[in-house]
Amino acid sequence: MVEALSGVRSCQEITPRKRNRPRERRPQPGDGLAAFGYGSGACDVAMNVEGAAVERRLGRTVMPRFHAAWSLGSVAGAAIGAGAARFDLPVGAHLAGVAVVVLVGTVLGARAFLPQPAVDRAEGTDASPRARRRAQLAAWREPRTLLIGLFVLVAAFTEGSANDWLAVAFVDGRDLSEAAGAAVFGVFVVGMTLGRTAGTVALDRWGRTPVLTGTVLLAAFGAGLAVLAGSGPVAIVGVALWGLGASLGFPVGMSAAADEEAHAPVRVSVVAVIGYTAFLGGPPLLGLLGDRVGILHALLVVPLLLVPTLALVPVLRPPAAAEPTSPAQKN
Repeated sequence: MVEALSGVRSCQEITPRKRNRPRERRPQPGDGLAAFGYGSGACDVAMNVEGAAVERRLGRTVMPRFHAAWSLGSVAGAAIGAGAARFDLPVGAHLAGVAVVVLVGTVLGARAFLPQPAVDRAEGTDASPRARRRAQLAAWREPRTLLIGLFVLVAAFTEGSANDWLAVAFVDGRDLSEAAGAAVFGVFVVGMTLGRTAGTVALDRWGRTPVLTGTVLLAAFGAGLAVLAGSGPVAIVGVALWGLGASLGFPVGMSAAADEEAHAPVRVSVVAVIGYTAFLGGPPLLGLLGDRVGILHALLVVPLLLVPTLALVPVLRPPAAAEPTSPAQKN
């Protein structure tokens, strides 16, 4: 994470170079973004593994609420960025300030992590680098892990499509102003945050399989309604349902990948790599499709992908060897 934060500053490095040193390579924005992405990805795996460990010790579902905090952080970051732009704060000063805040918050948060689990010591797990590499490769051959990754990929695509294109789709496809389009995206974020906050109660009461089946159907219906509704208010209701339905897939998928504590880090990393493919490939693919049919109608890909994903929901049940977070999680 420290490397990533230092990389943010390299994006803003503008120190002039002497003309007699033309071959010296200056830091480029891509350097900072690559380091930032690496650090963010590593932190993401660590946080999800830690969240799953906290769930096991509490005996109830909490992972979606951690992801709700992520959603709130996204909104807060957007608001801070808008404020910095409004008051003409230099980008370098803005990002440097954010880097300091994130560094301090990360260090303080990591200090509160649970101790290293004793399961590895109890089982006498070989912790040599070669053994760790074997474990990482083995995780890529586990059918359950790969299927969870596929489920998370669709969940990430469902969420990311709205993050990247929803406001643009309503501006171009429904003739809204840019401010109104941003407000529509805000409705999606509110729905997702509410779903992640309240969804933990439903998961503990009824279990993963019925709750995820319901939320996947809700997201598919909401996305279809947002695109096909004949009136703006009905379409906005669809956006809210889309956000509510998309709220649990990603965090519950991460919890499922970490069901067995001894293998949680490698399995979560595999699922994260598969799932993040949606964030990498989804936006340009929707953009290309939008050039042909319009970006609003291109979003119909979301429900078309969600419906067959229902077949993957049973895979997220905890394996027999794993102790469920709560009695309902056996479902």
